[in-house]
Amino acid sequence: MATTGASRNDLGVLHVRGGDARKFLQGQLSNDMAALGDTAFMLAGLHNPQGRVLALLRLAAPAADHLVAVLPAELAAATAATLRRYVLRAKVTIEEAADGTALADLAAQLPIAAALIAPGAQARDIAAGVPQVYAATSGQFVSQMLNLDCVGAISFEKGCYTGQEIIARTHYRGRMKRRMQRFSSATPLLLSPGQALVLADGRPAQIVDAITHEGGTTEFLAVAPRPGDTGGAGELDGVAALECRPLPLPYDFPD
Repeated sequence: MATTGASRNDLGVLHVRGGDARKFLQGQLSNDMAALGDTAFMLAGLHNPQGRVLALLRLAAPAADHLVAVLPAELAAATAATLRRYVLRAKVTIEEAADGTALADLAAQLPIAAALIAPGAQARDIAAGVPQVYAATSGQFVSQMLNLDCVGAISFEKGCYTGQEIIARTHYRGRMKRRMQRFSSATPLLLSPGQALVLADGRPAQIVDAITHEGGTTEFLAVAPRPGDTGGAGELDGVAALECRPLPLPYDFPD
């Protein structure tokens, strides 16, 4: 199976250590660090103050004072730098490892990490409607555009974190007009994260993640107006419509 866009094998690891590690990340990320353990990864977003997703992290806690986060290698250094700006007096150190052995080394210590690089991992995430954020899309989407509220990546009960006010306001004010949706093309296509295109029904869309299957189809996730809403199509005048068909997501939108 060949992939388009960034490769799922290009993953980096952040090690967050110290007595305040869990408390520190609780104030920075969108999910509830109190539920973090070592038997499953938790998905959470790092946001800017405007509520836009800078990175998506899969987190686990090998120890009480050691939390790990897996994310695209191309975002590891920038994400570590962003987090370090907020450390202040907290007893926390943040170390990034983005070389080719980073995830293999983690998997040797934390068996659940092996699933992240197992064959078909990216295809399974796309089929499950689980997004990824790459350098090209960092800061482009608010949480609900990526359906983070549908895949358990946001806690609306926890305390404040960077971007929380915007995310909560978006959640409670009603229907989100643009959502990530799943599609399949009839022919193989080279689609890259952040790429703008026009869907067959005229809706403008932006690629989140994509993979080309051995059978010749390309399956992709893209943020677009919801079906029936065609507003904004004129923004991509001159771009030919892409022949593709919608595929179902394994969850419903809450609004």
